[in-house]
Amino acid sequence: MKFALACTFLMLLIPVPKSHAQIAPAKDTVAPKTVGSEVLTGKELYERLSDLVRTEGANLGLFSILSEASHQIDFARGEKISFLGNLRFLEVTGQKDGFYLVRARTGEVYVLALPKNKKALEKGAESPYADLGGKLKNKMMFQAKKASQVIGGTQYDFVQLIKAPERTTLDRLFFIAIVLLLFLTMVGMGLTLTLSDFGLVFKKPLGMIIGLLCQFGLLPLVAMLLGRAFGFYEAYPFIFLGMILIASSPGGVTSNLMTYLGKGDVALSVSLTALCTVLSIVFTPMLLTLYVANIPDFTIPVMEVMKTMLVLVVVPLFVGMLIRSYLPKFAKKAEKPFALLGVFALLFLIIVGVWSNLDQFADTARYGFGFYTVVFLLTFAGMFLGAVIAKLARVNNFQTRAISLEVGLRNASLAMTIAILLQDRIGDFSSSMFFTSGIFGLWMYVAGAISIFAFKRLLPVKEATS
Repeated sequence: MKFALACTFLMLLIPVPKSHAQIAPAKDTVAPKTVGSEVLTGKELYERLSDLVRTEGANLGLFSILSEASHQIDFARGEKISFLGNLRFLEVTGQKDGFYLVRARTGEVYVLALPKNKKALEKGAESPYADLGGKLKNKMMFQAKKASQVIGGTQYDFVQLIKAPERTTLDRLFFIAIVLLLFLTMVGMGLTLTLSDFGLVFKKPLGMIIGLLCQFGLLPLVAMLLGRAFGFYEAYPFIFLGMILIASSPGGVTSNLMTYLGKGDVALSVSLTALCTVLSIVFTPMLLTLYVANIPDFTIPVMEVMKTMLVLVVVPLFVGMLIRSYLPKFAKKAEKPFALLGVFALLFLIIVGVWSNLDQFADTARYGFGFYTVVFLLTFAGMFLGAVIAKLARVNNFQTRAISLEVGLRNASLAMTIAILLQDRIGDFSSSMFFTSGIFGLWMYVAGAISIFAFKRLLPVKEATS
């Protein structure tokens, strides 16, 4: 009885729409602001609600009020809208079905009005809401009715689905393409490897140990210091996360090619790439969690990162090694085509990713001079400090060249793929993780060329060194 009275009292406080004044008119794309009400941007709304569910001991009654309010709205008077977007799910204590938001690619965030009949949410149900939980990872086309409601002094936009959200063909193809390209790139890396490459840690222990320490210890630390020094940790934390992501990723085939061009120890480079690639399944998610642990808005899906890296990195690497073991002639012939495929994969990710996010370049406050500067400094600092640490450890110049390039040249394709697969689910609305990894992928070629030129004077080696 007390519960019923409490619910009745709460409902009296909620302004139930009785006229057109509280519902978005059919022709307007933005609901009129009710006098004295607060209108939040999509990002602000998402962050406010996300912070609420993460705050221990927070009063989560707002979610119940919003859910009840969505059932009171007359969506027949709402505006019919179509847009490309993603589902968001907030796990709310005491609510079995949780709380769904819908974010349009243009930035708007809507509260999703769920049906009262919960069977409509089940997989296979004849309802636009069937299996919503299974659609969280996808970019989809939504057709819905929109209406606005002022609750507690804040205006909320609600949507009711007209049709089941459908994943776009372009999104399916892009997802398949990036996964397939990265998989084949890692197979190509495996084609160049044998088990003896991993054994180099015993033959050249000093170079391998210094390389590993620099890769997973030095560069992530440098990324953290630069991110804080340039203010991205506080102002644009997803750029900071992107810096940690690329710095925590293993080296790629590019480092082996650049080491060859720079007349460094290619065998050491290949072995470091192989070992770091395998170890990255643990170190990459661990370092991401370590360096962003104090940022309250971040929750790194560690198991998701590990699973992604296992499927797209470690498995194809060993597939390539098996092919090399049983079909050595084929593997030898396929090395160059697969190496070119790796370069194509990187360019494909950068071009398609940038093309689909062209609007973000207008945000010069975020992606301005400071952003491009700090990413270039990160790439160059990896090569410079890698060489300095190696020389302090008395590593010879031949191996130091390889370590320097291995530390500075990262698997940008892997970092961009992880960013694309995760950024929507963790609220990276401005694609900052992807942009940071992509710009690093471009800058590292410039920094690599400068380093190779400097090697001739600073790290001289004899041409006959082998």
